[in-house]
Amino acid sequence: MPELTIIYDILAYLFPFEFMKISFMQRALLGLLLIAPMAAVMGIQVVNFKMAFFADAIGHSAFTGVALGLILGISPQWTMPAFGLFVGFSIMWSQRKSTLANDTIIGVFFSGVVAFGIAVVSRNSHVARDVQTFLYGDILTITDQDIWFILLLFFILFIFQFFAYNRLMYLGLNSTLAEVHGVKVSVYQFIFAGLLSLVVIFSVWAVGVLLVTALLIIPAASARNFANSSGQMFWYAIIISIVSAILGLFISTISSINTATGATVVLVSFIWYIISAIYARFLGQ
Repeated sequence: MPELTIIYDILAYLFPFEFMKISFMQRALLGLLLIAPMAAVMGIQVVNFKMAFFADAIGHSAFTGVALGLILGISPQWTMPAFGLFVGFSIMWSQRKSTLANDTIIGVFFSGVVAFGIAVVSRNSHVARDVQTFLYGDILTITDQDIWFILLLFFILFIFQFFAYNRLMYLGLNSTLAEVHGVKVSVYQFIFAGLLSLVVIFSVWAVGVLLVTALLIIPAASARNFANSSGQMFWYAIIISIVSAILGLFISTISSINTATGATVVLVSFIWYIISAIYARFLGQ
C-alpha cells in the first residue's frame, strides 16, 4: 500500500509537540481524525432513527468477530467487519419482515451475539485474554493498513452522506411519507445499516466495545443542543467530534493523567454535551 508519510509529516507540523514525533502517535491521531467525524455524522441519524441500541448490538458483535477470527486463525481485521455486516443486515432484514417491535428484535440479536461470543471465547483461555483488548480499545496500536481501510470507508461514507443526508433525515421523520414521495426506503435503510455497522466496528479500535455507542451518540446529541437546523447539526457534530478526538488523545498523553485514550476522548465529548445542555437551557431558543 502507498505510504502515508506526507500526511504524518503534516500532522507533526500542525501539532509541534514532542510526542507527535513518535510514529504510533501520528497513526493514532490520523485514525481518530477519520473515525470521530464518521461516527458523529452517523450518530446524527442514529439519534433521529432511535437506533442507539442497534449500534450497541453491532459494537458487541465485534467481540464475537474477534473471537471467531482468533479461533479460526483469520485476522480480526477481516472477521470483525464481516461479522458486523452480517449482524447489521440481519437485524435490518428482520425489522422489515417481523411484526415485533424494533427494540425487541435488536434485543434478540444482541443477546444471541453476546452469548455466541462468550461461548466461543470460553473454549480457549488464550483467546479470552486477547479479546479483552477490544473491550477497552487501543487506538495506539492502529496500523497503516487499518488506516487505509478506514480512509476508504471515510470517502465512501461521506459520498453517501452528500447524496443521501436529506433523504435520511426525511426517513427519520416519517419513513412512510418518504416512500410516498419516491424515496427508496429499503435501499437507504440497508446501505445505512451496512455503513453504520462498519463505522461501529472500526470505532471499536478507538474506544472499545464498552464506549463505542458513546462515540456515536454524544457529539450528535451535543450538536442538536447547539444547532437550529439539520445542516448546522451536521457541522456542529463534526467539529465537536474532531476537537474531542484531538484533545482526548493529547490529554491522555500527559504523564500526570495517563488515561486510556478512548475513554478520554469520550469524556471530552461528554464535557461538550454538558456545555451544550447549559447553552440550550439558558441561551438557546
